[in-house]
Amino acid sequence: MIQESWIKEQARAGRFYFSRHGDEERQHDNLTVAEVEEALARGLILESYPDTGRGESCLVAGFTATGKPVHLVCGRRGDALVLITVYIPRPPKFKTPYERGPAP
Repeated sequence: MIQESWIKEQARAGRFYFSRHGDEERQHDNLTVAEVEEALARGLILESYPDTGRGESCLVAGFTATGKPVHLVCGRRGDALVLITVYIPRPPKFKTPYERGPAP
């Protein structure tokens, strides 16, 4: 199981990378790499996904230094943290950064 402490350690050490999709979504929401690092450093695991067919992953909610909420779906590839997707949580999918919205 991926642990918050491991995620934060990888982020501090710069041992992470973006999947192509993760980097596209980061850019779509105008998030900088520095903001992603800030969110990882302040992040809490909201959901864990034991195996989605591509290995274990989890949803992390964090905030930038300016208070911008960021969601990061994180996985492990070898010793590195991979950011599968990165986005700003918004309604209707999320009521708050920590609470999902109504099911469709």
